[in-house]
Amino acid sequence: MARKAALAAASLLSATLVAAQQIGTAVPEVHPKLTTQRCTVAGGCKPVTNAVVLDAATRSIHKAGDPATPCTVGSGACADAASCAKNCALEGIPSYAAQGVKTAGDALTLNQFMPNGDGSYRVVTPRAYLLDAAGRDYEPMRLLNAEFSFDVDLSRLVCGMNGALYMGEMDLTGGRSEMNPAGAAYGTGYCDAQCPTLPWIDGVANINNAYGACCNEMDIWEANALAQTYTPHPCTKDGVYKCQGEQECGLDNGVCDKWGASFNPYSYGFKDYYGRDKTVNTNKKFTVVTQFLTDDKTPTGTLAEIRRLYVQDGKVIQNAVVSAGGEQHDSINDAYVNSTAAWTVKRGGLETMGRAIGRGMTLTFSIWADNGGFMNWLDSGNAGPCNETEGDPKLIQRDHPDAAVVFSNMKWGEIGSTFQAPPKCVKHRREA
Repeated sequence: MARKAALAAASLLSATLVAAQQIGTAVPEVHPKLTTQRCTVAGGCKPVTNAVVLDAATRSIHKAGDPATPCTVGSGACADAASCAKNCALEGIPSYAAQGVKTAGDALTLNQFMPNGDGSYRVVTPRAYLLDAAGRDYEPMRLLNAEFSFDVDLSRLVCGMNGALYMGEMDLTGGRSEMNPAGAAYGTGYCDAQCPTLPWIDGVANINNAYGACCNEMDIWEANALAQTYTPHPCTKDGVYKCQGEQECGLDNGVCDKWGASFNPYSYGFKDYYGRDKTVNTNKKFTVVTQFLTDDKTPTGTLAEIRRLYVQDGKVIQNAVVSAGGEQHDSINDAYVNSTAAWTVKRGGLETMGRAIGRGMTLTFSIWADNGGFMNWLDSGNAGPCNETEGDPKLIQRDHPDAAVVFSNMKWGEIGSTFQAPPKCVKHRREA
């Protein structure tokens, strides 16, 4: 189950209010550029210059005209939603690199810890989103009957770390409005299937943490060098939804599927499939391919299957074939979901997830450690080979301050267009 670090949320205001959370003038916002590619089978892949933007909660939110005075939701200049909108300003990022985000051509590097210059390190935990070529809105990821591929180097991600690449059905403008003129260009509008209770939603203050910010979430990749999973998390509501109370936000009865229908070969006994010097060797870079196949093989069809492939050293590595519900599965399809994830079925299963993917989702990149559970849900016990305590963030910061993930060579387009399959594929078989 995904456990995202919460960063930004809030309640909507009446349309009669005209005051807005202002864009600060102390620090200009300069987005790091990132090259991605759009692909077709006939025409190959063509580069596009996108950009990345850090989440709004990474930024200084201060009293308008007074950068030294923070706007704390629920007090002072930000006592209620109307005063927050009128009196608060959202600043640019002084240095993306200092916040653990660097781009170079088609590569995005995220660091968990940054040096202070005295031998110590500070925790930064960046979360960034892909902007469109204009740098104003989020790039709309519409991947039905399409595939998305990327290269990843997570050799420096030890037990307890998570280098994640996922999509959420955030408003593609970041909730830009009279209340929130900054919008996606300043990283506003975050939501996910965990319905996080956060200080702001779409740039509007969430007084008394009254609401959670829910939306459909597709975890394409959550991993470190020892364990990995991919997971759809459908919700019963479209777009960004504000949940309130246990009935709407709860784990079992809430609007969103917080558990998800995950596919993790290790949990089915494939202990030699993924990891250091395993079939998918995490000591070096490899390509992850995710295909979103529809029932009628068109972009308007119903999502029927989420298929995973890997490419490394010029070889295509097929996904592990696992046994669930008395059947064999090498992908997430309706039969797999029905036999493994009743909570996902309750929220509409792949059909609901597919509708969100068809409408367009926001591509999100993050790196984080888990203070509460040491990331055991991802890499310990039945999920992976790590022990229950080595994922303690304090130990990671002490012993592995260079923890980082590099995502690169991102491509999306028609099925079969983003990678070249050699004549023969390497198939993994479970050892007796």
